[in-house]
Formats: sequence, C-alpha cells, structure tokens
Amino acid sequence: MMITPDCTIAAIATDAPATIRIFQEHEIDFCCGGKVPLKEVCATRGLDLDALLVDLRAAASPAAAEPAWEGASVTALVQHIQARYHEPLRKELPRLDAMLDKVVSRHGTHLPEVLVPLQQTFKQLQLELLAHMVKEDRVLFPFIVALENGGPLPVADPSWIESPISAMEADHQDAGAALARIRETTSGFAPPDWACPTFRGLYDGLAKFEADMHLHVHIENNILFPQAARLARSQKSM
Repeated sequence: MMITPDCTIAAIATDAPATIRIFQEHEIDFCCGGKVPLKEVCATRGLDLDALLVDLRAAASPAAAEPAWEGASVTALVQHIQARYHEPLRKELPRLDAMLDKVVSRHGTHLPEVLVPLQQTFKQLQLELLAHMVKEDRVLFPFIVALENGGPLPVADPSWIESPISAMEADHQDAGAALARIRETTSGFAPPDWACPTFRGLYDGLAKFEADMHLHVHIENNILFPQAARLARSQKSM
C-alpha cells in the first residue's frame, strides 16, 4: 500500500500496523474514528501533512540493515546501544503495555487463554528490562568506557567486570525465555481475523520488540562484553 494524503487513517493502520505508533504520538484516532482521509485529519488538527507522510512511510518500510559493529570501540558500542536500544525501549515498553491493557480490557474474555498469560509475561519482562538497563547504564557501561579511555575505575581490579557481565548475560537469557513465551502465546504474533487495529498494532509492536531485543542482546553478548573482558584482562596483566 502506498500511503498518500487520500488514504484513510484506518486503512493505513490496518495495512501497516507499524504506523500505529506514529498515530499514537500525534494522538490521532486510528480505531473508532479512523475512517477519515489523512489530509483531512491534518487540516483539522493543524498538522504538517508532508512531515507526517514521511514518518508514516518510514514506519511502514522495512527497517534498514543493522551496521556491522565488529571492530568498533567499546565506547562507540555503548553509545550505540544506549541510543538505538535503551532510550527507545524506555518509550516503547510503556506504549506496548498500555495497548496490551486496552486489548485485554476489550477482548480478554474472548481469548483469556492467550491475552491474560501474555499480559502477565509482558509486565514481568518490562519490569526486569527496565531494572536491567539501569544497572547497565549506571554501573557496567561507565566501567567499560573507563577501561577503554583510561579513566579512574570505580573498582580497582579490572577483573571485577566478569561478575556484572555474567549477571547481565543471565538476565538476557531470562528475557529470551520470556520473549519465546510471548511468541508461543501469540502463535507467532498472528492476531485473530476479527482483531481491531489496536489488537493488530499490539502484535506488530511485539514482533518488532522481539526483533530489536535479539539484535540488542547479540551486540552486547557477542561483541561488547567479549571486547570489554579482553580490555580488563589486558589491563590486569600490566
């Protein structure tokens, strides 16, 4: 579907559920009041039609390929992880949580075996991820950057880093198990035929959340953490 000014909000949201995030950011009703052309909504609300079209088309397009990070400095890796994953995740988790609450309130009695366990798993995962990112951003990442840049270390022994890395990898394993449960519970993020746009948007958002988490964990477990451990070992041997 080519998104044009004449497309209705509902049609855009139904054909490309990833655009729902954009509509939510602008507080545009894509569900009950969605049968209105995009250009009409922009005119009524005083929104920049061209800018909104750019955002909607970008959201509906396949994500750009992830750059190769092997060989990058650990400082660059930390900055990338925080900008590309941590900060967006702090916004995306509450958005998905609110959508999930809405779907459960409306359809929980129709699919209790799916939506109730999904809600429970997601809420627990959200709490764990938010706490996990705080530990990385406040403790582990500053230590890693200091290792590379020669700054004062909060702990004298560089090999201390092995303990928090192990803890973060254990958290990643738990998150992976929760994501697998979410995928299984949602039958691979396949909404029922009768699902409303919010329901479809939720499943689309969960699928993208899973994909981002897999990349996020890959960069930390397989690139950042091994490089940081090598830095710590080299400093200890000096």
